[in-house]
Amino acid sequence: MGETTIEIAKAHPEVDFVAVEVHGPGVGSLLNRIEAAKLSNIRVVRHDALDVLERMIADGSLAAIHLFFPDPWPKKRHHKRRMVQPEFAALAARKLAENGILHAATDWPDYAEQMEQVFSRILEPARKGLVERPVTKFEARGRRLGNPIRELFFRKGPQR
Repeated sequence: MGETTIEIAKAHPEVDFVAVEVHGPGVGSLLNRIEAAKLSNIRVVRHDALDVLERMIADGSLAAIHLFFPDPWPKKRHHKRRMVQPEFAALAARKLAENGILHAATDWPDYAEQMEQVFSRILEPARKGLVERPVTKFEARGRRLGNPIRELFFRKGPQR
């Protein structure tokens, strides 16, 4: 619903953000929050994130990609619907600038393992992201359920 995006954008007014969300009420909530906070460093796209990356973002143009608590699709037969797949990792790497950071977080241990395996094939490990991440509502729910939170950081190394 935009809470995390607003907090990050407030904390980093010098950085421009593109928020991508397909859920209409989430987009509306974010737009209302942007207006109320008088922020000018967020652009919002209501569309599928994969299409946005593929068709609207130039290669090598992003300083960072933040992927916080994507839908875990917990049933094994639905894992193919998870966003983090080899094709997504390749696309994300293509869109990141040299030394760009991919910061992902999840409270599903098996999804964290999948993210680690998929991203480490194409990106280098990194120690931290570009921004501090506030607690998201999905993280808070995961913590209440006793789920461990995993932060994953990767960096696009120099082109070879």
